[in-house]
Amino acid sequence: MFLPPPSPTICSSQRSISSPSISLRAVQSCSEKQRKLLVLYASQTGNALDAAERIGREAERRGCPASIVSTDEFDPSSLPHEESVVFVVSTTGQGDSPDSFKEFWRFLLQRNLGNSWLQRVRFAVFGLGDSGYQKYNFVAKKLDKRLLDLGATTIVEKGLGDDQHPSGYEATLDPWMLSLWSTLYQINPKYFPKGPDVMIPQDELTDQPKYRILYHKQETLEPELMAESGTPSFYSYHVFKEGIHGVDTLLHHLARELLHNMPLIVLADIIERARGMSPGKLSKDKTKPDCFLKMIKNEVLTKAGSTKDVRHFEFQFVSSSIKYEVGDVVELLPSQDSSAIDAFIKRCHLDPESFITVCPRETVNNGSCGEVITHHVPIKLKTFVELTMDVTSASPRRYFFEVMSFYATAELEKERLQYFASAEGRDDLYNYNQKERKSVLEVLEDFSSVQMPFEWLVQLVPSLKPRAFSISSSPLAHPGQVHLTVSVINIPIWFHKGSLPAPPQSLPLILVGPGTGCAPFRGFIAERAVQAQTSPIAPVMFFFGCRNKDTDFLYKDFWESHAREGGMLSEVKGGGFYTAFSRDQPKKVYVQHRILEMRKKVWDLLCDGAAVYVAGSSTKMPCDVMSALEEIVMEETGGSKEMASRWLKALEKAGRYNVEAWS
Repeated sequence: MFLPPPSPTICSSQRSISSPSISLRAVQSCSEKQRKLLVLYASQTGNALDAAERIGREAERRGCPASIVSTDEFDPSSLPHEESVVFVVSTTGQGDSPDSFKEFWRFLLQRNLGNSWLQRVRFAVFGLGDSGYQKYNFVAKKLDKRLLDLGATTIVEKGLGDDQHPSGYEATLDPWMLSLWSTLYQINPKYFPKGPDVMIPQDELTDQPKYRILYHKQETLEPELMAESGTPSFYSYHVFKEGIHGVDTLLHHLARELLHNMPLIVLADIIERARGMSPGKLSKDKTKPDCFLKMIKNEVLTKAGSTKDVRHFEFQFVSSSIKYEVGDVVELLPSQDSSAIDAFIKRCHLDPESFITVCPRETVNNGSCGEVITHHVPIKLKTFVELTMDVTSASPRRYFFEVMSFYATAELEKERLQYFASAEGRDDLYNYNQKERKSVLEVLEDFSSVQMPFEWLVQLVPSLKPRAFSISSSPLAHPGQVHLTVSVINIPIWFHKGSLPAPPQSLPLILVGPGTGCAPFRGFIAERAVQAQTSPIAPVMFFFGCRNKDTDFLYKDFWESHAREGGMLSEVKGGGFYTAFSRDQPKKVYVQHRILEMRKKVWDLLCDGAAVYVAGSSTKMPCDVMSALEEIVMEETGGSKEMASRWLKALEKAGRYNVEAWS
């Protein structure tokens, strides 16, 4: 049911507090004609937003006001009227743009803009990417080139942040910002009236967090809302850590406890209410689950002695069914250990039973918070924390430590936090935080003198993000079901398109899926088996790899049955099934080696119009597969490596080379 918004009585709202953010009043007093910096960001998971906010804070600390705006909230036609713009953009998947960037980018590609459209604009681009992917920071690179084509002038060379670096993108961002400030000051000293190296003292920073928490008296709430009160934790999230042959393996078991007296429609409403108020929600995010699934099968795929625990899970729809295609992706909302949630609430001196609404502080200040409350129905604080704030698994970012230092009362803790937040302490912060995979709760427990207001925690604790998994079933072969590789019981989920488009049955396929990368291709083969009953299907070659045949051969019976005569992977039908068990012989053998062994057949299938699909780990495999195919093209055509690379890029541009990889 949809719960109508009550007429809330505000019990209390948190007082205005001092914080490490710069007051615009202090900035504006420096100069009436001072220059302002525009920071435009495009973020898919929130990392680019974090980087953009950091650039804005660092500019304001040097006396330069900054506006931070998402590209989907900015009118691109007004870009020629800006003087200096900093772009912060992430690259997702295999060179994909964030959703919030696509309309902006389409506008920039208009042919009528001309090469002098941005001749008065100076710009700088900072990209966030992962060098494990072939199209590393592709979005930042193409944006930088397009802005130059439109006549804009670059302030500094584009910065390319790399997730593979031990310190992440900040290893590049820190020196890049110093160069940006110095160059801006040389262009016009009015950007930084006191110079690019003069920082406004800490005691002059008087702004407030972005969000305000409104507390509601329970006696004023509708009875339907109170059904949430006294409810045990919706989720229990168990993490088992085993040392196997010296390798630590995280085995995630996500268990869902669905109350017998709570209809799914009410549960979906609670999830939507909580996540709709979350500061971590990016624009256009869906807050309400598409549907709920119930586990009906849990099968262990790996055998005793394997270094991994990989399972096959089958689910049936327990709410409305959602149409999907092979190659699609499902997002699962993970749960958090209820005892850890209780420990976080206790550590922060919060009342788990209180009912709250969360709204932006500027909304409160301009008097329109009542309008926001009509859309945000109060929710229990504990429910809000466990559905939106990742306090048990995600490591906090550097700004979290900076704000903590402001609230530390023990001098040694304050000094250590200030050091962690500095550029000099970046590597030590990595060793303490990211390398050790410290959670927010663990960090707060390590610095016991810190008492951060809940408003700051809501703003700075990493948001609880859905985990994405490739669907390993076919709606034709498995009607009413979804097959995945995650251990859950009843879960809220979201569907969306993945990087692997569903191929028509007339299209020949070359599939490469080592390890759990085989999951989407199980759906491909199952669907073609159904299609083959009524019409001809094109041949399929599949290259599978794992460590050991006896322990890690995922879906062994399924693949081998389709590789027999008459099966979807049989050679008599023009296809084939090829395996690479890397640890079963002294010299390691991977899928790229098998591809080279079958070079003639691979080339013939490519010449027949085949599409290549690659899925699996993003570390080296996609690049190694591409290199193997480049070698085949070179040998078969007699061309150069550059020519072979161009040939495969043309294949990709035509939609015949698709990759879905994950870290």
